[in-house]
Amino acid sequence: VVAAAPSKIRAGSSSEQQLPVVFAHGMGDSCFNSGMQQITQHASDLLGGVYSTCVPTGKNQQEDTTNGYFLNMDASVDVFAAKVRDDPNLQAGFHAIGFSQGCNVIRGYIARYNDPPVHTFLSVNGVNAGEGALPNCFPNASNKKHENLGAGGVCDLLMEQASRRAYNDWTQQHSFQANYWRDPRPVEREAYKKYSQLAQWNNEGNTFNQTLKDNWSKTSKFVWVLAEQDAMVWPKQGEHWGAPDPDDPFKTTLPMEQTE
Repeated sequence: VVAAAPSKIRAGSSSEQQLPVVFAHGMGDSCFNSGMQQITQHASDLLGGVYSTCVPTGKNQQEDTTNGYFLNMDASVDVFAAKVRDDPNLQAGFHAIGFSQGCNVIRGYIARYNDPPVHTFLSVNGVNAGEGALPNCFPNASNKKHENLGAGGVCDLLMEQASRRAYNDWTQQHSFQANYWRDPRPVEREAYKKYSQLAQWNNEGNTFNQTLKDNWSKTSKFVWVLAEQDAMVWPKQGEHWGAPDPDDPFKTTLPMEQTE
């Protein structure tokens, strides 16, 4: 199968005053895939021909897809930033739309670079506050596996193994998903703060980075879209920056306004 080049839709004269639109794809997807090409084209059509592009982190479909697993978040942001700076159409700034973990790439770009600046960031089902449970172990009333969470159940064992493998230097350098693993159990809090790239971006780590905070102010508007039936991200409220209650993590989820 020969994949087409990632979409770059050029603006016509009617859209000269509009900012371009940049997309970042989710896990398992690629800017070289037809779906991302179609939505990139559709955005341009809706906005009267504005320049729209999907920015990959790989040179081709295979590399772009595998990088979504094995290129860590910081490295992915570095690639994204370099491609943005090399695109003459983006030098005055742009709007950005991310899907799923593609939102991590864009928010990382905003926090660490934001030059050229993102004017508006639309996060669609983004893993913004991290992933706090494994598949089939999401806490809910119908999930029998999670009834004994915290008391040595199967999901407890799986989460312990996940955190043991995620919270170390090697895994943080080689796994995008490990970078946003956020075990809500108090016993793993210090490991999360020490090792997690997400913790560093959120200024939850052991060192505060003022630049990460300042760069956020360069973006004028944020739009956070939450998937009500999300079966991949727990808690789904994390897409709106909610988080598990540290005192009762698997039964209570706090809205953004009540988090630290």
